[in-house]
Amino acid sequence: MSAQIPAVRSTEQLREKWMKPEVISGSEILLRSLLLEGVECVFGYPGGAVLYIYDAMYGFDDFHHLLTRHEQGAIHAADGYARASGKVGVCIATSGPGATNTVTGIATAYMDSVPLVVITGNVATSLIGTDAFQEADITGITMPITKHSYLVRDAEDLPRIIHEAFHIANTGRKGPVLIDIPKDVSAQKVRFEPEHSIDLRGYHPTVVPNRLQLDKLVAAISEAERPVILAGGGVIYSGGHEGLLEFATRSGIPITTTLLGLGAFPSGHDLWMGMPGMHGTYTANQAIQQSDLLISIGARFDDRVTGRLDGFAPHAKIVHIDIDPAEIGKNVKTDIPIVGDVKTVLEMLNPMVGYSSKADAWRAQISRWKQEKPFKYKDSEDVLKPQWVIEMLNDTTHGEAIVTTDVGQHQMWTAQYYKFNQPRSFITSGGLGTMGFGFPAAIGAQMAHPDRLVISINGDGGMQMCAQELAICAINKIPVKIVVINNQVLGMVRQWQELIYDNRYSHIDLAGSPDFVKLAEAYGVKGLRATSKEEAERAWQEALDNDGPVLVEFVVHKGENVYPMVTQGSTIDQMLMGDCE
Repeated sequence: MSAQIPAVRSTEQLREKWMKPEVISGSEILLRSLLLEGVECVFGYPGGAVLYIYDAMYGFDDFHHLLTRHEQGAIHAADGYARASGKVGVCIATSGPGATNTVTGIATAYMDSVPLVVITGNVATSLIGTDAFQEADITGITMPITKHSYLVRDAEDLPRIIHEAFHIANTGRKGPVLIDIPKDVSAQKVRFEPEHSIDLRGYHPTVVPNRLQLDKLVAAISEAERPVILAGGGVIYSGGHEGLLEFATRSGIPITTTLLGLGAFPSGHDLWMGMPGMHGTYTANQAIQQSDLLISIGARFDDRVTGRLDGFAPHAKIVHIDIDPAEIGKNVKTDIPIVGDVKTVLEMLNPMVGYSSKADAWRAQISRWKQEKPFKYKDSEDVLKPQWVIEMLNDTTHGEAIVTTDVGQHQMWTAQYYKFNQPRSFITSGGLGTMGFGFPAAIGAQMAHPDRLVISINGDGGMQMCAQELAICAINKIPVKIVVINNQVLGMVRQWQELIYDNRYSHIDLAGSPDFVKLAEAYGVKGLRATSKEEAERAWQEALDNDGPVLVEFVVHKGENVYPMVTQGSTIDQMLMGDCE
């Protein structure tokens, strides 16, 4: 086997082969329905309650399933696939512990608006509510972290439910949908009637914005002297990156992109100011704080972006463009609300927008800030600095790789020092901050793009939460390049304990971690280690020249901090600059 996804047949070919009305099991209906939704790969782990479903996969050559080594690995891989491809990711888990092992991944996707369909098995309908073996109320458990959920009572409903689930997951504000299938329903035989239509009363996301609100925005732009665009992940999810580039260049408004918005706007563009917020650029944070017009596009004013809310953008008129009306005004008072799909809003807005001529002095000021206060760190010839490692990865790949990260210091250094120019090239857990996410997400991204370079950047802490998935890279020849930034400590926790908790270091020592090179080799993956710049360049080039999966451990300076940093309770212009001074 390899990472290559089998050639996907055209919809017409699938219809001809699998849409024939006939009496089949609920499990067969599920698999056929997934294929008819265009599903290329499902990530999963079998168990008793889903054995009929896995039995239906036997000999089903059109259906591609990747067996992970943990259900959390499966759902993170499905998440990475969805973020990289723009399609709905799908995973399968059994009842009870199998289902509950997906909960962190569901919450991760929910916080970051990622379209997933999560299929779980359950005990037979006659046993539901009896505390049967491996029973869990997964629909109840996940109610706060799903867009919608289904408990299937009759196999006849499966075609409709699956069709609805994909529609709900991938429209409006995207997110995870759960389908819980009792074991007797997966075995039930009924006549398969494929579903074509959607009729969901009460679910009609607003796509086209109110034209009067666009007129207000255009007027505000013409009057503004210090305008700023704040672009988030919603730009990427809507496919609005080209419209965003046109909007910024037409108007001449400087732009900052959030962590999940990285790649939505070319990092080399003169108008780009970098990332804002807790570990953002001096320029982006100062620009937001001094702006008189802040145009938020597909961003939700997360606390890591805003800092102290009562001191956020104190002089600015706030414009908020978002598909989810519940986000508008939730955290920041909004002067011009615009509800609609970002891509559609920008397509309508761009012909209306002219160059912001009053902002010439503002653009000059921002250029000075960018020159005076770039990201900086103290390099060393004696120890390997993590920032240098990320810069090397960027330089050798020209910023063209798909990069996934785990969570922690390495995540922020990647956001700061890797220059993303394409959407869907940076995959990270933003809202939930899920350790263990990065490596399985890279597997999913590689399955979505078999021919692209995928780099998984991890800390030595997060890597140990998902290391078992090395097995599937080796077995299936999935050529992810796995980077471990090893500082032998929970780095971000150590940084907070140093700066905020007066150097009271408590339970952060990871010095007893395994030898990552030997661990990789134990799974059948090539492992390399670097402790100096020369070794780092040589090992990384060897990894790039290898056509299979490779793990490279970079042993870096233990005491390095991520700067700039805005501490909790501060406004975003109150920055600890550290090495950036």
